[in-house]
Amino acid sequence: MTDQATALTTLFTEFYFFITIVLMFFIHVGFCMYEVGVARTKNVQHTLLKNAMAIPVVGLAFFLFGMWLYIAPQGWPVATSEVSFATGFEPWSEKLAPNLSDRISGVFWGAFALFGMTAASIVSGSIIERSKTTGFFIIAVWVGAVAWVIPAAWGWSGNGWMTQYFGFHDQYCSAVLHGVAGFAALGILLHLGPRIGKFGPDGTPREIPAHNPWMVTVGLFMIYIGFFGFYAACHIPIANVAAEGQPAYWTATNIYGVPITLSGVTMNFLLSLFGGMMTAYIVSGGNAYWTFSGGLTGLISASAGNDLYHPAVALAIASVGTAMAYKMHNWVEEKFKLDDAVGAVAVHGYCGLFGGIAAGFALWGYPAIYPSAGTLVALSEGAGWFGTNAEGLPIITPMGNTIVSLIFCIGFGFIPGYILGGILKAAGLLRVDPRVELTGLDGEVSSTTYPNISGAEAAFEALQRKESKI
Repeated sequence: MTDQATALTTLFTEFYFFITIVLMFFIHVGFCMYEVGVARTKNVQHTLLKNAMAIPVVGLAFFLFGMWLYIAPQGWPVATSEVSFATGFEPWSEKLAPNLSDRISGVFWGAFALFGMTAASIVSGSIIERSKTTGFFIIAVWVGAVAWVIPAAWGWSGNGWMTQYFGFHDQYCSAVLHGVAGFAALGILLHLGPRIGKFGPDGTPREIPAHNPWMVTVGLFMIYIGFFGFYAACHIPIANVAAEGQPAYWTATNIYGVPITLSGVTMNFLLSLFGGMMTAYIVSGGNAYWTFSGGLTGLISASAGNDLYHPAVALAIASVGTAMAYKMHNWVEEKFKLDDAVGAVAVHGYCGLFGGIAAGFALWGYPAIYPSAGTLVALSEGAGWFGTNAEGLPIITPMGNTIVSLIFCIGFGFIPGYILGGILKAAGLLRVDPRVELTGLDGEVSSTTYPNISGAEAAFEALQRKESKI
């Protein structure tokens, strides 16, 4: 890099994505603490190991094929002439080797791998205390390296055909990642079934006591910290957005190349968090678990458009999404006897879908892509099926965002998750034996972590054994 400006831009971008990767690891520290805190003492080691192993399992899958799946099919199946099978992210590519000619691919891959690990961990929490480890690894590869990656290729890129034809906008992955993972968890849970003792003889849901509320609380706050990295990794940190022939204008942009400010994103992030927690506190009557989870429901509800929302809009959408998630979780749990141990279906699934749809209404008319320095161009003359602006660029619309959000959440999340759950169940890879579940899953990996258990947990264990007659 002989040009100083080019060198500084490249080195800044490389370091920027490196820091986002470090921050995003806090998400997995948080997920581990959160899930282990929710689990009972007899399942602590198994829960910790399963969640931690999502990191290498998804990471290796992303090295082998995950990143390729994001790059290769961005125009397929609409613009097949734009599809290239040589992406530079094949495991054997020289581009990935340490060299001085490419300073971006490695950190870019790392950020995407961390996104995938987050998707797998979303499912992990919902199925704790009764799922088999091998079955979870298979689920993790599907959800973390395939299920959300193809939607990302189609709708989370300026060159994605759903961005350009549907005008789809989902800046921080409300539907693309959270919605897909949450609805995949829903499909799997329908086959997995509830934990023994979760529902009484009359079908009334019972609260299974978490063994460590402190770990649950601190874990959620770690996830909040990691979410800052998640947001930052969804940006192009510095780009020249001036039209060809015009003086250079450098700024941060969103994933679609539209100019944004980190100042505005910071306000929207925090107000989504505040609105979610406050609303959850009110609607849940001060329930600690839902109050802390409300930070996530608020963020995920508003994430699709938090790059462009006015702060008041972000606050309103976060509040509405949080109230909806709380009501839906309780209704589905009671109506369909769904045992989601950490509320992942509601927090990520329902809020992710809501966030994707809400962005279509709140950002109606905004350009879906921005031709920064001529780098983003329509795949064909027919781009913008639901409308274009004066420059001929596709615009964000309620119809486009609603259709695509439903396709992603149902078509890549719920339906494949339900099918995969059925296959794993038939193969005996989904759920542990009832006797193992009652004794504790830690017996598979180690002796019990805690020699003594709380009175509340002891009482619940006795109730389990009495009702199961084992």
